[in-house]
Amino acid sequence: MEAFLSQVAGTLVTLFPIANPIGAVPIFYTLTEGDTPKFRRKQALSTAINVALILCAFFVLGQFILSFFGITLGVLQIAGGLIVSHTAWEMVAVRQRLTDREHQEAMAMEDISFTPMAMPLVSGPGAIGVVIGMAAHSRGWPKEVGVVLGIVLLSLLLYFLLALGEPMVKRLGRNGLGVLNRVLGFFVLAIGVQLIVHGIFDLLRQNAPSLLK
Repeated sequence: MEAFLSQVAGTLVTLFPIANPIGAVPIFYTLTEGDTPKFRRKQALSTAINVALILCAFFVLGQFILSFFGITLGVLQIAGGLIVSHTAWEMVAVRQRLTDREHQEAMAMEDISFTPMAMPLVSGPGAIGVVIGMAAHSRGWPKEVGVVLGIVLLSLLLYFLLALGEPMVKRLGRNGLGVLNRVLGFFVLAIGVQLIVHGIFDLLRQNAPSLLK
């Protein structure tokens, strides 16, 4: 039971800053500015469901993906760490998560729940890479179910933030959200660096174990 709860909490804590559902709130309200509150809540629910399905699918298929492409866990961690670090730098530097062209296309879409909200904004390459890495580490049903439940909890938090986040957007304003995004970006950058370091040590253990003695 302790391993199960630890896996749930660990999954949620790891994915939350990388997926950054808080940073998705102002984008969501910009893209649904002309919609009714009922339709906005429907879009929020669809986004949360899509995020859960995408991340759970990559978790279930994680081992197969690694085997099919012949990717070692160390290489995956380094690649994921680079992507996460790049995302974190964009958060710290306050760069747009969507390009102007992507934003214009999204504004013209009636349903934004799958793209761009679920993918690539929330369940982007960084979150997917981390989930695939979890698939390689999580052996046994308590850990596997724990990861899935952690993903579901992340999706529930995302839903509540998107559905009820309008007061937060109005109260914090652009400056407040920018500061919050920078703080989260720092922690995401730390996670990215940690992934790279773990990946390097995994490669050394596999290919040059004598260097670690």
